[in-house]
Amino acid sequence: MLNIPRETIGSIIRKFKAKGTVETLPGRGRKKMLTSTAVRYLKRRVEKSPRVTAEELRKDLSDVATEVSAQTIWRTLRNEGLHARTPRRTPLLSPKNKKSRLQYAKSHVDKPQNTIPKLLWFVHMTFGILQSTLLILWRQQGGAPGSSGMEAFITQCAPYCLS
Repeated sequence: MLNIPRETIGSIIRKFKAKGTVETLPGRGRKKMLTSTAVRYLKRRVEKSPRVTAEELRKDLSDVATEVSAQTIWRTLRNEGLHARTPRRTPLLSPKNKKSRLQYAKSHVDKPQNTIPKLLWFVHMTFGILQSTLLILWRQQGGAPGSSGMEAFITQCAPYCLS
């Protein structure tokens, strides 16, 4: 009537009586080292501080009795859409160039509003060189820093630039 072999129907009935379901049960393959809670913790920690290294994350997890390698953490974060990126390097400037750029910035502080974006870029370039080089930043795909991050950076650097 259904054009299904009798043995197939019998095996389905036996499986239902034994297991209570006819779905394929989990259990094949190696179990994951990190639980979903640990993965959420890693993702949250990286989003709060993108400069954290995989080795630091490994030590954090070992404090709560989850022993994994740094490579496992890298792989897990990549699977979650977070990738480690090396930030762009800014060219080093000589003290003479730094001084002339600072003088230029001071002279253009009271300029009209339409020149502000150019000045902000200039201040960012001036102080981008003074920062220490970072090793990695964890970013999501296409997750470049937004304008709000740039404004926060300028707010932090502006007092030093104009002093």
